[in-house]
Amino acid sequence: MTPMHALRALTTAGLALALTSATACSVGGGTTAESTGSGAGRTVVVATHDSWAMSKDVLKQFTAKTGYTVKIEPNGDAGQLTNKLVLTKGSPIADMTYGIDNTFASRAVDEGILADYTPKDLPGSVADYALPDAREAARLTPVDFGDVCVNVDDTWFAKHHLTPPASLDDLTRPAYKDLFVTPGASSSSPGLAFLLATVARYGDAWPSYWTRLMGNGTKITSGWSDAYEVDFTAGGGGGDRPIVLSYASSPPFTIPKGATKPTTSALLDTCFRQVEYAGVLAGAKNPEGARAFIDFMEQKSFQEALPENMYVFPVDRQATLPADWARYAEVAPKPFTVAPAEVAKNRDTWLREWSDVTTR
Repeated sequence: MTPMHALRALTTAGLALALTSATACSVGGGTTAESTGSGAGRTVVVATHDSWAMSKDVLKQFTAKTGYTVKIEPNGDAGQLTNKLVLTKGSPIADMTYGIDNTFASRAVDEGILADYTPKDLPGSVADYALPDAREAARLTPVDFGDVCVNVDDTWFAKHHLTPPASLDDLTRPAYKDLFVTPGASSSSPGLAFLLATVARYGDAWPSYWTRLMGNGTKITSGWSDAYEVDFTAGGGGGDRPIVLSYASSPPFTIPKGATKPTTSALLDTCFRQVEYAGVLAGAKNPEGARAFIDFMEQKSFQEALPENMYVFPVDRQATLPADWARYAEVAPKPFTVAPAEVAKNRDTWLREWSDVTTR
């Protein structure tokens, strides 16, 4: 399992308006524009989540093409990032943002922190990931996506002669009692995505589903790393739970050395799709550079670097995937979705109700 999977499970204290201090790092041509004396106008400051990771070679291509250098400002996960941008919108901390996802997009647009911008030359498949609201789509450009799904330890199930679960309903069956572990919805991004999957699947009856889930011995942890790396039987920590909430992209990272097949699999009928976006911040000091970098993020060199650097799928379906991804990192054919406007309207209420059910 990769360090980036752990980063993508950083706590979402931002859901309660908690903020983290930003630690800046500069990438691109090896130096910041300021350090070369070329002036702030040649630097593009990107406010992003802590899971940002991109090859310096790829970013050097951007610098070579445009003359701009990229400076990254991490700000927690998607919830914390959105909250900080809202609280600083009168004096934006960056020129653009990357990492606001479809669970926070409506809030970002409603709060007026973004300027209109849509790249002219977008891959045709990008339209499939655009936000449904025209006003939101004009301000946030899809960059990548990932499916948060239940994963199972196939080796454990084969050893115990037990058929693995295949659906959300299955997780409540007696055969899987005390076998499932998931990060909490109020403390992790994938945990929130799983809650939204159950909202999409069960509608107003989702609290009843969670009551059955908890009654079947589901364990809740604060974050993904605890669930996967400690409790999951295939996570390397000697855990005792062979069912875990993770990602559709997780199985390729469980291929043993010298083997060709993962020891785990993702249950593609349990997935919630997260889409991540980039946008120009209103009042940015360098909007031209921000627009140039968003254009670059849609180009094939950046799109093809996403899987191995940030462990997400590119929105350009023509981008070539790594061999293991192409074979084993399947995407959900019909992922669960909840309209961003519905998430924005109900998030706090759903989280309160979820907390009530899971702490009884």
